Amino acid sequence: MKAIVLKDKVKPGGEMAPLYYEEVETPKPGNGEVLIRLRNAALNRRDVFIRYGTYPGIQVPSIPGADGAGVIEELGEGVEGLEVGNEVVINSSMNWGDNPDYPSREHSVLGVPIDGTYAQFIKVPAKNVFAKPKHLTFEEAAAIPLGGLTAYRAVVTKGQVKEGDTVVIPGIGGGVATIVLQIAVARGANVYVTSSSDQKIEKAIELGAKGGVNYRSNNWVKELKELSGGADVSIDSIGGDTFNDLISLAKPASKIVSFGSTLGPVDNVLMPRIFFKQMHILGSTMGTPDEFKSMLALYEEKQIKPVIEKVYSLEEIEEAHHQMDKGDSFGKIVIAIS
Repeated sequence: MKAIVLKDKVKPGGEMAPLYYEEVETPKPGNGEVLIRLRNAALNRRDVFIRYGTYPGIQVPSIPGADGAGVIEELGEGVEGLEVGNEVVINSSMNWGDNPDYPSREHSVLGVPIDGTYAQFIKVPAKNVFAKPKHLTFEEAAAIPLGGLTAYRAVVTKGQVKEGDTVVIPGIGGGVATIVLQIAVARGANVYVTSSSDQKIEKAIELGAKGGVNYRSNNWVKELKELSGGADVSIDSIGGDTFNDLISLAKPASKIVSFGSTLGPVDNVLMPRIFFKQMHILGSTMGTPDEFKSMLALYEEKQIKPVIEKVYSLEEIEEAHHQMDKGDSFGKIVIAIS
């Protein structure tokens, strides 16, 4: 089969490690596993971090890619409830464990060091395979696994967002942040966003956001507070100085749910601003199999369709990664696999 292979490790601070498009052996499903002929994969920022050497547990050679959807090609021994020809989507959260509050030590994400979805075929445990929502194309289904699960846990499980809540999402445009917006809107929340791009703010409003502000404005925090009335829940993938701004925007007894830190560490936090507001600061990442199932059910119930920025072929993976690295996309970048 054809696949994209990562063969080299790099030290943080250097250029991205190269990727190789080449012929590799088609995997054979073992006991409790299925072989899937992939129709589409999708990119996550994790894939780029791996190439920059900044993600833990990198092993080479490995096939990257966490997100994927396709058709079951072959069943391993002991697999029940699935059939060859089923249209499926893959839960990329592997070996979460029995405790819903946090993952087991064996937990990992599909794609490096476990061979991932940048390939024509993939074998995965049957328990990680779910029926593709009928209203979604393969492209759309491939766009939601990692981002959808992360967003669902942040918004629903941790944020407990309910109808009428005011939700703030900084840095709208990335794949997960866009899914956070769609899930929060589906839950009946009043969503406000920030971005350095007025165009991205307008796109967010088209998806159901009530409004947004450009954070290049010197008074953006004041503007957003006046516009929104303050946040009941902020869903943050940014970190850095923005985290302190979210504390300023927070209502008493509100929540900040953090699942990323693209701007790096948070400096100079004034703790009284947190404890006098009786705030809840919650960490979140990935999620359980039950949350993945509930996320898919929400997509079907509300007929949610993910936003896709662009579709590349597998052979165009370098171009796709460079687009993600620039950070100017709105929604998910998807890979078509012939």
